[in-house]
Amino acid sequence: MLEDSEQEDYSDGTISEEDESDEDTFVKFVSEDLHRSALLTADSISYPSFPRTTQILLEYRLGRWVPRLREPRDLYGVSSSGPLSPTRWPYHCEVIDGKVQHIDWTPPYSEPMYIPTGLEIEPLYPNSKEDTVVYLAEDAYKEPYFMYSRVGGTRTSLKQPVDNCDNTLMFEARFESGNLQKVVKVAEYEYQLTLRPDLFTSRHTQWYYFQVTNTQAGIVYRFTIINFTKPASLYSRGMRPLFYSEKEAKAHKIGWQRIGDQIKYYRNNPEQDGRHSFSLTWTFQFPHNKDTCYFAHCYPYTYTNLQEYLSSISNDPVRSTFCKIRVLCHTIARNMVYVLTIATPLKTADSRKQKAVILTARVHPGETNSSWIMKGFLDFILGDSSDAQLLRDTFIFKVVPMLNPDGVIVGNYRCSLAGRDLNRNYTSLLKELFPSVWYTRNMIRRAPSASLVTLCQG
Repeated sequence: MLEDSEQEDYSDGTISEEDESDEDTFVKFVSEDLHRSALLTADSISYPSFPRTTQILLEYRLGRWVPRLREPRDLYGVSSSGPLSPTRWPYHCEVIDGKVQHIDWTPPYSEPMYIPTGLEIEPLYPNSKEDTVVYLAEDAYKEPYFMYSRVGGTRTSLKQPVDNCDNTLMFEARFESGNLQKVVKVAEYEYQLTLRPDLFTSRHTQWYYFQVTNTQAGIVYRFTIINFTKPASLYSRGMRPLFYSEKEAKAHKIGWQRIGDQIKYYRNNPEQDGRHSFSLTWTFQFPHNKDTCYFAHCYPYTYTNLQEYLSSISNDPVRSTFCKIRVLCHTIARNMVYVLTIATPLKTADSRKQKAVILTARVHPGETNSSWIMKGFLDFILGDSSDAQLLRDTFIFKVVPMLNPDGVIVGNYRCSLAGRDLNRNYTSLLKELFPSVWYTRNMIRRAPSASLVTLCQG
């Protein structure tokens, strides 16, 4: 498969003055008495010096035969005839069987803010051998750096309670975009949680997304995440954790919602090296017994969510006419980085005269809001409003909706599988380590000189 940034042009196939000499040399072998309405493939020309390929079409325009490339086939991953491209994980990452899915739901009200009462406590947990470890994901530390990837990672099954009488909550995060390293049961209804740093780093613990089962309704549980790294947080300004209940979704069509009481974000005691970490604590009562629930830092948007969205565009007979989906490059784990070209198809005007608007998102995996902003933009620009039509007529939009799919898949907060922040490597020449930003930068450089560049950061 050809990389988009190396092969794609902004032109629509019309001929500029500087191209004419090469074009004339190329088509001089074509007989002038061919019927003007014909459309030939290059392999149908018998002249021995003519390149034999089915990928070049000859089309009669304005009194001359003009070669052009055949439209690319559906790309693997957005094809209407097959499944989505499977996600690739570092080979040592354990991934549970099955797919985590959530309903789309727009709350009819603004997110509720938490108003501190002044009575919130700051739990501090001394290490105790008597505490029960109920969840531990050690697979992330099997390698010090990325080695190679495997489709689906290393498959494993869900952990189950010890027996039916055990009221201990069961935790899980070994699914796409999940993040949870360790859970310790410190009291009957109180749990201490530790987040996993970005893979192949020892830093960047802010994003969390995990599953909880074996719930009991009406019980006040306390959860405390003890290893945040940022001294300031929106949790100190009224933000609440996100919660999702499968039973609520099935019975009442209610999706993600902000919940929690006694919320406090605070600084821990200094560690041995003198550095401080920070904790987030909250209490909550589950609405149902034996429910499957999820907590998250922000509304999840996975690589699979993106692929499903792009597949719906590709299969739409209207939107697919002015939105072409290609592969910009592959990540170091061999996941696809997609680029969308959105513009009204032009038949006579030279598209090189159009300005290009370039947008990218999700360079930081844990900043999922950028994906939702990007989805909102795409919903608008691919819509049937007169404003959207005018913009498509005026500009060529180049959209890279997810710059860091590897980080999104494994549940990182900030880095790619190179263990580096891509947002700090736009000027790097290391294409093999940072392919998505390297090819994006190359695409920007090749854009028309008066182009607009917008980074939907995140």
